[in-house]
Amino acid sequence: MNLQSVKQRFGIIGRSPQLDYALQTATRVADKDLTVLITGESGVGKEVFSKIIHALSPRKHNPFIAINTGAIPEGTINSELFGHEKGAFTGASAERKGYFETVDGGTIFLDEIGEMPLDTQAFLLRVLESGEFLKVGSSKVLKTDVRVVAATNVDLEEKVRQGKFREDLYYRLNTVPIKVPPLRERHEDIHMLFRKFAVDFAEKYKTSTIRLDDQAILLVESYTWPGNIRELKNVAEQVSVLATSKEVDAEMLLGIAPQLRQRNLPVLHPNHQNKSEGSGNFAEREILYKLLFEMKKDLNDLKGLIFELIKDNDLQVQDMASIRPLLERAEGNTSPTPEYRRDDNYAFNHPAMDLNLPDAYPINNPSQNDYDPSQPIIIKRNEKEFDESEIVEESLSLADMEKRMIIKALEKYKGKRKDAASELEISERTLYRKIKDYEIDL
Repeated sequence: MNLQSVKQRFGIIGRSPQLDYALQTATRVADKDLTVLITGESGVGKEVFSKIIHALSPRKHNPFIAINTGAIPEGTINSELFGHEKGAFTGASAERKGYFETVDGGTIFLDEIGEMPLDTQAFLLRVLESGEFLKVGSSKVLKTDVRVVAATNVDLEEKVRQGKFREDLYYRLNTVPIKVPPLRERHEDIHMLFRKFAVDFAEKYKTSTIRLDDQAILLVESYTWPGNIRELKNVAEQVSVLATSKEVDAEMLLGIAPQLRQRNLPVLHPNHQNKSEGSGNFAEREILYKLLFEMKKDLNDLKGLIFELIKDNDLQVQDMASIRPLLERAEGNTSPTPEYRRDDNYAFNHPAMDLNLPDAYPINNPSQNDYDPSQPIIIKRNEKEFDESEIVEESLSLADMEKRMIIKALEKYKGKRKDAASELEISERTLYRKIKDYEIDL
């Protein structure tokens, strides 16, 4: 079945490349009896993907059940999933079959898998590995043939690091990962979805369909939609009810949904973004900007160091005005002065900054009556005041600079990745991936 047929069959609206890739992955894995882990923010439609996988699989004629594991109390979740024997606990007045027994041969969708208790995770791991389970209060091993599709809106890798999710279960669930993109990464789909929800509302209540003008369209496409598709549908229905005109402009839209004013700047309009550019590239640019600011600060510190060296080593300088530009720039004053400006014929216009000086220049001595204030600063050649140094050209590779910034942030916070990620203004998951990519040894 081609992608367009899948969209029509399951009512999926959108042409985002990220959405298409997720759908292609779902259709390709559907007929393979593998465990699938669907990740994505709340409200992106993860359950729809589980239904696609079941409907296109050989199990399509067998039962399908969706379970929100985060909504089941910890004390009863084992009984809900695996069943219990009569008298197994207080209130167990009769034997009960669990979902893994009643859905034998079908598919179970476990939503919010990250909220599952650790003891239940151990039972689930056994089911995934051998198809065996025990009812609560029973010692008899039962068999089941169930395909598990799990979903989460949290970072399971971080949960594993915190000891709140079993690592072996994570890798067992993550056989085939599917990432459903958030709505803010599907700008081209937002207006299409809004129109779909408005048309559905009009058909349901036998009213005329509302329409957004150009400014209103730009408004909904620029909003970040933290609630994703669920929030967009809610706004579309609100506007359908409360709009005083079927032609909705930006002012009317903001009057009904004032949250659309919120922005997270800086941001590029989707029409000006490179379509092949992902959100990770934006984070990399942020790291590069921070690196450039650090380099500027280091340069100012170096200029201040030069001034201190001249002062501490008691180098003979007849005119303090000749090095005043260095001090001013070290203190943050970057405005050019007549004594310190670029020139095409010299490295710098002031003689004190001329780097091509002959060896025959005398050493400045303020006790001499014939000293010339325009003479450059010369360090005595017979004094070994400085060690020999080698100039090493710094790598300008973006990857190298990004790696150095990550190492610097980790050293600053003594290996605490959460604090380092906050300093770099990237997510912990992105930082974790880059540490692995760059093989940074903590």
